[in-house]
Amino acid sequence: MDTSKAMALGTVSEALLALVPVYGAALIGVVTFLSCVALPVPASLAMLAGGAFAATGDLALAGVMTAAFIGALTGDQAGYWLGRRGGGLVAKVAQRPNSAHMFARARSSLRGNAFGVVFLSRWLFSPLGPWVNLAAGAMGVRWGVFSLGSITGEAVWVVVYVGLGWVFAAQVDRVGETMTTLAGVLAGAAVTALLARALWRVRRR
Repeated sequence: MDTSKAMALGTVSEALLALVPVYGAALIGVVTFLSCVALPVPASLAMLAGGAFAATGDLALAGVMTAAFIGALTGDQAGYWLGRRGGGLVAKVAQRPNSAHMFARARSSLRGNAFGVVFLSRWLFSPLGPWVNLAAGAMGVRWGVFSLGSITGEAVWVVVYVGLGWVFAAQVDRVGETMTTLAGVLAGAAVTALLARALWRVRRR
């Protein structure tokens, strides 16, 4: 990512985080929804902030968790059905330079264990999540399998990030930077592992 894009995303992140105490849990729900349909919004940071404000009594912890969970689930479902019904649009998205690699990796990973991939891409490899949603729909992954992975995975994502914000309210900025970096590293490692597996299969053939 070039410097101008990084600065722009940083500005958006700061603006959204400043709005969390103003609009509360509803904003967190909207942000998690948008992140699950592949829009570049800082959902994890918003949940951390929500947890931090809940710790200080400015927001209700149950409300923050509920809004984040519902937003994430509806975003997952929107992405899945867009992949299922919007073939032409998904094909265009998959051909974009910034999206093609992630979409291809998502498709490759889903061929092995759809439930496990959906579950882990909600929280452990979260940068892959939106692309897994689209790919799962486009590939015809069973809705029940996808939904079960989505529900369980998003529950972990919400509990971890809102919980960290609650526990480390005074250091939420530092925790956010650490978790964002860790998520990127894990997603990169997952993509590398999938590529290595694909090459190994080709070599065997």
